[in-house]
Amino acid sequence: MIFTSDTEEALRAAVALVNSAEDPDALATLDDYESFLAEHPYTGRLDRDAAELHTLRELRPRLRGMLLAPRDEMVAHVNTALADVTLTPRLTRHDAADWHLHAVADDHPLAERILVETAMALIDVIRADEGSRLDVCADADCQAIALDLSRNRSKRYCSTTCANRNAVAAYRARRASR
Repeated sequence: MIFTSDTEEALRAAVALVNSAEDPDALATLDDYESFLAEHPYTGRLDRDAAELHTLRELRPRLRGMLLAPRDEMVAHVNTALADVTLTPRLTRHDAADWHLHAVADDHPLAERILVETAMALIDVIRADEGSRLDVCADADCQAIALDLSRNRSKRYCSTTCANRNAVAAYRARRASR
């Protein structure tokens, strides 16, 4: 593990939220939102309504900017995100998760909690100088974010779909050149 489990979970959720904006939009309906929550469960207040879905959709560009920013710009994004909310940090333990930090109260809106959790995760990324683990997918036709949490820094694609498409294209190119 490169980061603590809560940092990795926050990064995965933020990347999934940002990547949901790719065509076709994977966060267009309340059913899509329920699927997102099933994959990335959050504790605390969940309104599960159209207004909350709308705020999450509006958060995606801001998160994308934070996640893909160069290190010094990432710091500015993180500091702005943390200054935008009232922080009430506390250690907590719930479900299967061991002790970890919640930086805002559980009754804050979900989009605000996701923003702060992402900022807190990026603090670890910045401090470890691991920003290269967040990049745009290596598929020429994809703009999704690839999160590389592998030990050997080998992940270049956002999904197995993009990785497979490129492997097949490389295979066909090799076969054609023979």
